[in-house]
Amino acid sequence: MNKLIVIEGIDGSGKATQAKLLSESLARQGQSVRQVSFPDYDSPSSTLVKMYLAGDFGAKPTDVNAYAASSFYAVDRYASFMKDWRRDYARGVVIADRYTTSNAVHQCGKLPRDQWDAFLQWLFDYEYRRLAIPAPDGVFYLRVDPAVSQRLLLSRYEGDEQKKDIHEKDMTYLVRCHEAADYCAQKLGWLTVECCEGEAMRPIAAIQAQLQSFANRLI
Repeated sequence: MNKLIVIEGIDGSGKATQAKLLSESLARQGQSVRQVSFPDYDSPSSTLVKMYLAGDFGAKPTDVNAYAASSFYAVDRYASFMKDWRRDYARGVVIADRYTTSNAVHQCGKLPRDQWDAFLQWLFDYEYRRLAIPAPDGVFYLRVDPAVSQRLLLSRYEGDEQKKDIHEKDMTYLVRCHEAADYCAQKLGWLTVECCEGEAMRPIAAIQAQLQSFANRLI
């Protein structure tokens, strides 16, 4: 049985932590599990992504159009699949911290709302049909208020704003991505976990319990 499960959410939503915990949980249940993360910063395939996030093509996310930026990330995913986790996917469960769905969130955030559907159609056709990387069997969306995610990011970087990439620095853009993520979750049937209680994050264990419930139903 092969399954691809994606953990999605805006920056600072806890995706890496929850992906790791879910992978460990499924492994304890006897599943063959591989965890992957995107972008793959250790691979040369992420060079254009790193240049983009560092501001080499412009200081604002919108300086690079949605289709060009999507291509940077798509090539990185294609290389990762072909060289790294294709065999793991063929024989078990792959848990991805971000995936094509992140292009849906972050690049829709650059576009007028009336262009979102056309962009999503192009994106999924490009990656899943033309590049032929796997489509997810389930997308688990960690829904976090942008103001809370900003505080978490600042804590991660020990208060140093200069460590943020061009996405993380732009609060207006982050809010737009949050709106796009909500839209995609509803339109595409993502399973949503509400991660905030008021102005604080819910306990990690409580969020993880919901993810494990989702995964067990899927697998």
